[in-house]
Amino acid sequence: MPEQNSSARPGRGVGTVLQKLVYLVPAVVLFILSLESLTLGAKPLGPLIRGAFSVDSPANSLGFGWLFATLVFSGSPVAATAVAFHDAQVLTTQEAYAMIVGSRLGASFFVLVLGVVYVIRGHKPEQSLSSGILSQFVTQSVYLPALLVGSLALSRGWTSGWSIRPAATGSSLLDIVFSPFSQALSTYVPGWALFPLAFVSLLLCFALFDRSLPQLKLREENLGAPSRLVFRPIVSFFLGGAITLVSFSVRVSLSLLVPLSARGYIRQENAIPYIMGANVTTLIDTLFAAVLLGHPEGPSMVMTLMLSVGLTSLLIMVAGFRGYERLLVRLTNWTVSSRRNLAVYVLLMFVAIIGLMLV
Repeated sequence: MPEQNSSARPGRGVGTVLQKLVYLVPAVVLFILSLESLTLGAKPLGPLIRGAFSVDSPANSLGFGWLFATLVFSGSPVAATAVAFHDAQVLTTQEAYAMIVGSRLGASFFVLVLGVVYVIRGHKPEQSLSSGILSQFVTQSVYLPALLVGSLALSRGWTSGWSIRPAATGSSLLDIVFSPFSQALSTYVPGWALFPLAFVSLLLCFALFDRSLPQLKLREENLGAPSRLVFRPIVSFFLGGAITLVSFSVRVSLSLLVPLSARGYIRQENAIPYIMGANVTTLIDTLFAAVLLGHPEGPSMVMTLMLSVGLTSLLIMVAGFRGYERLLVRLTNWTVSSRRNLAVYVLLMFVAIIGLMLV
């Protein structure tokens, strides 16, 4: 019997890898096609974005990206859209940069909704909701200063020389493969339908990416040593960054906090540097999109934000982490202590979003 089990394991492993590739390969192809479609569909939307939505400043773009990501429960498609708007010259570099920041602010709202689901399933509200609220507070307190730092760097041209361009052979190969598709879209799909079609396909693309990831099953007997190890902030920081880098999705890495917190395996103070690390590497897919689109300022814009978020996080961890930790834990505990406090926080968040869009 043991021999049969050992011989069956390699087969199951190969089958699992092939099953994941079934999702991964279409996801990559769809991602590239979606970017091409977004750029084509973004240009006709210029007057609508500037006029109807009044997105004509970094503050407007920040609110627009924040609201967009909150409504679709995902930041990556919105960040990719910002890069496409920038490539199509619908948004300036500063406006696209602010929209990407807004997409990250809205992305963590999904973790709060997931916490509500855990409350409905019978878990304690304080533990289940705290991860979502804490994710919001950490993201907001890191990305907003990073917005100012990065905007200054971009305006002074400090990072203008940072660029990543695909190899000429790779770029030409992409043109050969996907140019017929772009021409067909321009010919047969109405201009007004290109953008919504591309955005829906981008959502499908990231859903396929999630399906292609290995399933992370957490068992109580396997969490003893890791749960003690993440007591160290720097370990937790790099763990959050590594999981997000591998998964290409901050939703995956941050969503792990909800079951861990609901079952008491991780405390709020241990989750803070984990969220910080996840917020740095979550921009990898946006950087990939900027490189594929080929705009010279796109990659430098995304790398500027990654560096700004990383430096802001490390500065907090080195200079005043314990005070920062106590403040966020107190704010989180106050917010989840009653439905009224939670409603006040959510209301203030949407007031801030609307205020930014109306500035």
